[in-house]
Amino acid sequence: MPALPAAPYPEEVHARLAADAAELIARYPQARSALLPLLHLVQAEEGFVSRTGIRFCAEQLDLTTAEVTAVATFYTMYRRSPAGKYHVGVCTNTLCAVLGGDQIFAELQDHLGIRNNETTEDGEVSIEHIECNAACDYAPVVMVNWEFFDDQTPESARQLVDDLRAGREVRPTRGARLCGFKETARILAGFPDERPGANDESGAGGAPSLAGLRLARGEALPGTAGTRVVSPRNEPPRNESPHNEPPRTDAPHTDAPRDDRTEGSGQEGSEA
Repeated sequence: MPALPAAPYPEEVHARLAADAAELIARYPQARSALLPLLHLVQAEEGFVSRTGIRFCAEQLDLTTAEVTAVATFYTMYRRSPAGKYHVGVCTNTLCAVLGGDQIFAELQDHLGIRNNETTEDGEVSIEHIECNAACDYAPVVMVNWEFFDDQTPESARQLVDDLRAGREVRPTRGARLCGFKETARILAGFPDERPGANDESGAGGAPSLAGLRLARGEALPGTAGTRVVSPRNEPPRNESPHNEPPRTDAPHTDAPRDDRTEGSGQEGSEA
């Protein structure tokens, strides 16, 4: 077992992080509510949440290290070992899996020579299987430092990690251009992205994400014709007249067996 308590940060690092922590804590009516941002803050320092980072968070929020550890180990975005500069998450939940996510994850592991939650020797790429990237309409999806790479194949995913390791510029399918894992963690802690123009690169939802909204509004999807699938509530489909059916007067159909013994006897349910 390692010696306890955990070693503190060096004095200069501690002072810098304490100033950032004070800014985050001031945003909340109760200090302990800032725990999640503080965990991102210490992850931005080391590339994972270390025992030293847990001690720092506990001291800033007047919590026990056990309380901080319980939270840090509950959320999968907080890593327990150093991430690579580019942390690659492959969705292996149901839709992505059946469309190729499982194969992508298996081939990336073989291609990189690492397994789940491991990092390449050069420190450039780490890999993790993700339960859901919340992008089922673009499945199978890979994320790099939480930026989306949609509609992936094993071939495109291998090319992606090769480009990352070679230092070639890689652009997400949507969202801001990539920065390192530590820089991403600092943004997630709640500090602004200082890169010029980065905040304008996120864009809006793509066509697959907005398909349900368009159908709910009674609009036709691009490239489709004919009856709208869904119309606005209490409105007929656009470009169509309301279709009114006369009320049914026939008795509802039933599969219940008939009892001919009582038919016409006037003694329902009686014995013959």
